[in-house]
Amino acid sequence: MNSNGRPLEDTIEEAERVAEAARAKKVAVKLLGGAGIHLHSPSSHHAPLRRKYGDLDYVIARKDRKAALAFFPSIGYEANERFNLMQGDRRLYFFDGNNGKQVDVFIDVIRMSHVIDLRSRLAHTGPCASPSDLLLSKLQIYEVNRKDLIDLTALLLDHPIAAKDDEAIDATYVARLAAEDWGLYRTLQVNLEKLRHTVAELDVDRDLVNSRLDELWTVVEAQPKPLKWRMRAQVGDRMRWYELPEEVRSPYIPE
Repeated sequence: MNSNGRPLEDTIEEAERVAEAARAKKVAVKLLGGAGIHLHSPSSHHAPLRRKYGDLDYVIARKDRKAALAFFPSIGYEANERFNLMQGDRRLYFFDGNNGKQVDVFIDVIRMSHVIDLRSRLAHTGPCASPSDLLLSKLQIYEVNRKDLIDLTALLLDHPIAAKDDEAIDATYVARLAAEDWGLYRTLQVNLEKLRHTVAELDVDRDLVNSRLDELWTVVEAQPKPLKWRMRAQVGDRMRWYELPEEVRSPYIPE
């Protein structure tokens, strides 16, 4: 562990330092995003799925908000005081001025292109969100990019589709969320096709990834859809079904 308490330049080494400090201080922060997938998925450690990572994203339960506000400054981050004062009931920002990186902390829910409620999903041990939530955190991004699709490929290579297994992707859980929100369903549908196109270009076990995508989507489609969902589906793409979240930049970090 970095003994001087300052953030490390390498994002994965820093994620591991944060995880060790969080364990020691008993602060329940769960890592999201590409770094979370890297810690969960060995396939991301080597070509063609290895890549560089930037900022760190976390999710915490509301009850841990006060602890998080104290925790990140204690390990060398500065709080974005203005943002945290105005938006701190749902999201917190901290920054590492030396390395030009940020930490984004969601509270209870991920609000990006869609809203993923994680209030009942954060009690498990371990430094990362579950594989199912790591999957959703990427697949729900309407403007998904190649890096996101690379990360998702690694996640699907290393985690089977299975229910009631903390190390698997729970298709029933994903299907339930998709049945509650046609917009989320539609974004998942669009991004799964993008993911299949990306997988076709990569030197990986394509059959394994595609079979898991088939397995996942079969469960999503089979989930009964309520009337509200079916009515929104009739409107379809004529009405926008996603949000385009704004990036928050620290005033201390140049564009």
